[in-house]
Amino acid sequence: MILLIVLALGFDFLNGVHDSSNIVATMISSRALQPRWALTITAVANFAGPFIFGVAVAKTIGDEIVLPGTVSITSLIAALAAAILWNVFTWYMGFPSSSSHALIGGLIGAVVISVGWHVILIDGLLKVFLALFVSPIIGLVFGYIITRLIMLACMGATPRVNGFFKKGQILTAISLALSHGANDAQKSMGIITLGLVTTGFLSSFEVPTWVIFLCASMIAIGTSVGGWKLIKTLGAKFYRIRPIDGFSAQLTSAIVIIGASLFGGPVSTTQVVSSAIMGVGSAERVNKVRWGVAQEIAVAWLLTIPSTALLGAGIFWLIDTLVP
Repeated sequence: MILLIVLALGFDFLNGVHDSSNIVATMISSRALQPRWALTITAVANFAGPFIFGVAVAKTIGDEIVLPGTVSITSLIAALAAAILWNVFTWYMGFPSSSSHALIGGLIGAVVISVGWHVILIDGLLKVFLALFVSPIIGLVFGYIITRLIMLACMGATPRVNGFFKKGQILTAISLALSHGANDAQKSMGIITLGLVTTGFLSSFEVPTWVIFLCASMIAIGTSVGGWKLIKTLGAKFYRIRPIDGFSAQLTSAIVIIGASLFGGPVSTTQVVSSAIMGVGSAERVNKVRWGVAQEIAVAWLLTIPSTALLGAGIFWLIDTLVP
């Protein structure tokens, strides 16, 4: 159980490092704030997210994907190890892949090889997949619509309006960081709480306050460290980000992620922000977006779940074989 908690907190830390770029990339690229200030503000908001919006996502992850009482502590350790290894690999390569996909894939692979498909709860799994795959589409569409509305409202405005959008990004970035903490930090909360139920430390699935505090703290620390390679990918490679672009992308992402968090749907912050950036760029000019970069990221998304499922299964088999 101690090893599971350590791995879960390590996953949260790497998740913060990995996803910090999603929150601050547009704000830094549009020069609304200096990188260190941007990361500090978002780290604090990340910590506060789960306390403000609740733990519905943690319940989905820990109580609605696998049949309670059937999963072993070893399979949970294998799932987290697979997600961590994938996050480190994609961080090193500079791919903004999904930590959520990595954890779900690792969990499915480890549980299936240890117990079998019959313990997977199809309804819960469909809920997770629906949230993961629909949210980027919503982000793209909302990004396009919100930007068109903003451009319509600002028609005839002077260049001074850029000052408003620069300052406005501070508020939208805080909203996005709150949503990130409310969604991503809860995934490891769900795994830890499931482990506590599995080992008998808890009689029912209720996320303890100390679990919320530890997970929120680690994702906040990871965010403050920042993932500079990924910030460059998201902030500069799609197209040149202006203040209005950053404002629209952050506002769109915050709306989508907070909405999903309240309904208990785990989403990928990476996917939502990336698709929102593309939607915002498309609203101005479709050929403004460098779609080749988007295709590369899409390939990483498609590879994540099957790769981490195999990795989770392999790690479980290795532990089961080597540990008496």
